[in-house]
Amino acid sequence: MNLIIVESPTKARTLAKFLGNAYDVEATMGHIKDLPKSTLGVDIENDFAPEFVDVPKRADTIAKLIKLSKKAKTIYVASDPDREGEAIAQHVADILHADSKLKRVTFHEITKGAVTDAINNPHEIDKNLVDAQTARRVLDRLVGYKLSPLLWKKVRVGLSAGRVQSVVVRLVVEKEREIGKFKAEEYWEIYSKVKSRNSKVKDDFTVQLIKIGDKAAEVKNKDEADKILADLEKAEYKVADIKKRKVTKSPYPPFTTSTLSQAGSRVFGWSSKKTMSVAQKLYEEGFITYHRTDSLNLAKTAVDSVRSFIQKEYGDKYLPPSPRFFKTVSKVAQEAHEAIRPTDVNFKLGITGDKFAEENSKLYELIWARFVACQMNPSIFDETTIEVSAEYKVQSTKYLLRASGQIMIFDGWRRVLPIKKDAEEVVVTLPDVEKDEELDLIKTWGDQKFTQPPARYNEASLIKTLEKLGIGRPSTYAPTISTVQVRNYIEKNESKQFMPTSIGIAVNDFLIGNFPDTFEYQFTAHMENDLDDIANGKLKWVEPIKEFWSPFANKLKDVEKNSERVKIETEKLGRTCPNCDEARVAGDASRTGELVVRTGRFGKFISCSLFPTCKYTEKYLEKVGVICPECKKGEVIVKKTGKGRRFFGCSRYPDCKYASWRSPKKEEEK
Repeated sequence: MNLIIVESPTKARTLAKFLGNAYDVEATMGHIKDLPKSTLGVDIENDFAPEFVDVPKRADTIAKLIKLSKKAKTIYVASDPDREGEAIAQHVADILHADSKLKRVTFHEITKGAVTDAINNPHEIDKNLVDAQTARRVLDRLVGYKLSPLLWKKVRVGLSAGRVQSVVVRLVVEKEREIGKFKAEEYWEIYSKVKSRNSKVKDDFTVQLIKIGDKAAEVKNKDEADKILADLEKAEYKVADIKKRKVTKSPYPPFTTSTLSQAGSRVFGWSSKKTMSVAQKLYEEGFITYHRTDSLNLAKTAVDSVRSFIQKEYGDKYLPPSPRFFKTVSKVAQEAHEAIRPTDVNFKLGITGDKFAEENSKLYELIWARFVACQMNPSIFDETTIEVSAEYKVQSTKYLLRASGQIMIFDGWRRVLPIKKDAEEVVVTLPDVEKDEELDLIKTWGDQKFTQPPARYNEASLIKTLEKLGIGRPSTYAPTISTVQVRNYIEKNESKQFMPTSIGIAVNDFLIGNFPDTFEYQFTAHMENDLDDIANGKLKWVEPIKEFWSPFANKLKDVEKNSERVKIETEKLGRTCPNCDEARVAGDASRTGELVVRTGRFGKFISCSLFPTCKYTEKYLEKVGVICPECKKGEVIVKKTGKGRRFFGCSRYPDCKYASWRSPKKEEEK
């Protein structure tokens, strides 16, 4: 009997289906060794040697693996093909002590062909990848374990810091401050609706002012707008220019971890953690390739297969003469890895019901469509631009207005991947007019606008920014963003945009104020590059840690000795504390507490401003201004699940069990 060891039970079940009785497939249930929870676990004086210990809750699993390994003819360790997977493989080898019969196998899709090929071509454990994971783990432990007690002392008990997580909080805090400093400026857009004098041309069309004389139109206030509108009311209109061209729009590349997480947020409103969780299920059940990747590479067999599929399903006009290849943007992507794609392009329908949860099906169909689309012909549009001159001869003022429109004449890749409504181009059909043709004015008007502040980050834009800055890697985006929400450093508003909490702002300001180099964007990206260099064998794992530790340790001592305790900003509610009121009635004139909103480990709560002298607390209810649609007595409030996801419930719970993922306020607006 041969033994195959993987990380998860789902992956084990999928492998067992097609490997047969010659193999016993077992799961480690994740990491079986880790740094200890109760101590630092890093010997700083001995070249930062890590003290990896058996994970206590994996004791039964470890015992079972040791027992099975003694009977096995060959042991194949088939953990995931990345740093974490390689570390698991090394820890399995360390525990089993069976080097002579232990082999490492890797595959990027869980199919019979890929797994069989991997078993037939085993290799050694990649020590460079193991070292990269060790370096990351040691670095994160040094930062977190040393900074957390400092935060307890200088900010508040129970807080923690992370090397990458704190940089994510910094991004959100700085964005919020940028929004706070923003001052809206008024501007106006000017439009005219015109119609051809040619009776054969029936349709009117709308043009927008783009030039006044030879300068770009900038209309800053109502007075300026009224003057221009008065001129346009009396002006003579004619077609100044017509431009027609064919526009081709190429398909998007296949998904990487980053773009899949962004699409999950944009299309389904999912968190990156949920998108990755669903993708992991799809991978472990054999439906898609490995989902943690920043490569756009595609296997030749996969490209050949999808091209045959396109020709058969949609015909020759949808198939390019040659395959389309995409250049990987990430400098550190491993080209041996592939982009995320279905393992079998012919499997596209009938994946709902008991076997496939609805969310699994939705994500699979999106991955399938994106992959198929990337090898199809471009979509083609007829684009028309009409420029209209409007001249008010009394004042010799010339205005130029423009209208643009597109009509899709060939759908191409959009046959399988239609653009969603939230991203769809507005299709404007323009009439067939001729140059110098005179036009009649139907009406003219102005729209008052105001410049908008920078948008807050959502899941998609935050991941895109992290990727652009070089912070984090495919395996870290989702858990990093999830962690800072669980710690209540950032939270989502009703629009699913990230906002910092008061405690998040306090922690950020303390860390950035005292450790500017440690949490600087370029430094964090530099450390990620060092980890990549370790993985590629270009750097010894201990070198970047030595370089980091000495200045960091000195700074720690200085900050602990000389920094002031941080005061966390609180929101006053305009109510006096009930306990203090009672104390004053009893004769204690010093009890003048007010109720304030604080942020704790489990979210917001209300307490007395005189804490810890007065320990009065009550629940914080985030009201949305709507009466409960079910009981008609309570108010709808924002609540959170154990995993931090927002939902709406009744303030009279448990008497009223009303709950909804959707805001009743938005339902009413419909």
